[in-house]
Amino acid sequence: MVEAKKTEEKIELQREYVVPMRKGFLKVPCYKKANKAITTLKEFIAKHMKVENRDLSKVKLDNYLNNEIWSRGIKNPLHKIKVKATKKGGIVYVELADVPDYVKYKMQKAEKRSSKVQKTEEKAEAKPEEKSEEAKKEEKEDDKSLQEKALKENKAEAKAQKHTEAVKHEKNTTPRRNVLQR
Repeated sequence: MVEAKKTEEKIELQREYVVPMRKGFLKVPCYKKANKAITTLKEFIAKHMKVENRDLSKVKLDNYLNNEIWSRGIKNPLHKIKVKATKKGGIVYVELADVPDYVKYKMQKAEKRSSKVQKTEEKAEAKPEEKSEEAKKEEKEDDKSLQEKALKENKAEAKAQKHTEAVKHEKNTTPRRNVLQR
């Protein structure tokens, strides 16, 4: 489904920019610099990609781009970064233009994981269709028996706990000393 949506949307604009973020985050305290660098990047992209009303919520940053900006911590973000901006249906998607090798490796790893998940989901979807009515009846009976078994276990545990609480109470009481009672 996701692949079909990607092909339907036409790319309106696609550009590469070197975004200067230093001027934006020099104006804020050091514990807010990386946050301001992100907003400065979004403002720059909204301005240059002609986003309607310069709405920052219509500018979507790639996860790897965000990680790259934050890689040096909150107090010392990158001063400038080269990005590739693509406008589709009024929304601008921003990603790294020059992707470092270690980021490429992370991207490939994430892609493999997602493909494995999709394969397992496809297998899970295919299995219910293959089940016959007899198998469904057996599953229902198994579920009922498991529920009954769980109820019996809960009752037994409650009964055992009830009896052990009384014993614990007797052990916690202090012994009477006959010497003091005279």
